[in-house]
This record gives sequence, structure tokens and C-alpha cells, in this order.
Amino acid sequence: MHDQLTVEQKDYGLAIEGLVRHHKVDPLEYNAKVDDALPLEDIIKPNPKLRKLLEDIDRQNVKLWLFTNAYHTHGNRVVKLLGVQDLFEGITFCDYGAGTNLLCKPIPEMYAKAMREAGAEDVKQCYFVDDSALNAAGGTAYGWKSVHLVESDAKAPEKPVADYQIQDLEELREVFPEVFKPA
Repeated sequence: MHDQLTVEQKDYGLAIEGLVRHHKVDPLEYNAKVDDALPLEDIIKPNPKLRKLLEDIDRQNVKLWLFTNAYHTHGNRVVKLLGVQDLFEGITFCDYGAGTNLLCKPIPEMYAKAMREAGAEDVKQCYFVDDSALNAAGGTAYGWKSVHLVESDAKAPEKPVADYQIQDLEELREVFPEVFKPA
């Protein structure tokens, strides 16, 4: 099963999409028994450094929007555990309730959905950070200013897949200085 999940995530960008499409797994049941059942409270703790980074973004000119391939319950749970949930104005998520037609990154329609839901009109004004090479490449292909976060314990792709590649979110201050409040 692990190999199948790896292939499906590589092929579809989200393991659940392949499981739904090829193995008739109910995505809401999967979410309840897997994502929502994970003991994340034991793993994810408030992150003051992340909070400070997000607070330093100029909210007069930038709308912070959560964009996840998870179901909204999981996405909201993670940002709550990190202690940053109040900094996001909304969330675009993979709607597991949509049945077998799951829309998720890196499908271009998912980026369009995120723009609609966030009220964004110009792709050139969208900034995007993702730790998935497929998703970062999808954002770049869609025309967004994209960053691939490759943390130090992860293997970087042979060639960069996005406009920028970083190892730590703090590097966003250098990559996108225009989105931060003046010092």
C-alpha cells in the first residue's frame, strides 16, 4: 500500500485523490479516520517564530490566505495548533465532500478556485509557498510568484521547480521584501 500511496501522490499531488479514483475510498471517511484522527497535538506546537513572520507581513496590502490540499477540518486544525489561525482571512481546501471529483493542487483549476475564493484577480499579484515540488511547480506554471520550501531534512529537486527555493520560511523576508511591513 505504501508504494501505491507514493505513486498516487506523485501522479495526482494528493494521495487521497488516487485512493478515491482507483480504490473507491470515501474521502470523508478517510479524513475522519486518518487526518482528523492523527494525534497532531503531540506533534505540532505553537510556533512563535512563524507567528512573528506572518504578523510582519503588511496586511494593508497583502491578504493571507491558507491554501491546502487537506480537507478544511485538517487545515484549520493545523494552523490552530501552530497558533496562527487568526492571521488568515480564509482557506481554500480540497473539498472531500465533492465525491469522486476531487479538485486539488497542482491542477490549474485549484489555483483558479483559490483566487476566486480569496478575491484575487491578477495572477501576478499572487504569492505562493509550498513544500511540495509538484504544487510549487503548479503555482509557477499558473503565473504566481512561487516558492518551493525544501527544508534541510528534505531532498531538493535536481532543478528548481519554482521562482525561488528556500530552506526556511524566514528567507521569505529576502525573497519577497515587498510584502513585509517597512522596518
